[in-house]
Amino acid sequence: MFEKISMLPVSIYLAVTGFATRLKNDERGLSGVVVAVLLILVAVLAVVLIWGLLGEAIAEWWEQIMNKSTELK
Repeated sequence: MFEKISMLPVSIYLAVTGFATRLKNDERGLSGVVVAVLLILVAVLAVVLIWGLLGEAIAEWWEQIMNKSTELK
């Protein structure tokens, strides 16, 4: 059991370096990674923009909901 645990860091290192080598040599896969990162960036920016525009309205709506819920009790 101890031998398997002691080999774990070596196995992880080999897996990561092997993946990095394949990624570096495979240029068509790199464009997919770039597209994925850009899509994530656009999604995050969209959420930030929407939250900036609607943040106050959402906070006001939430306050109204909470006030109504206390009235119901």
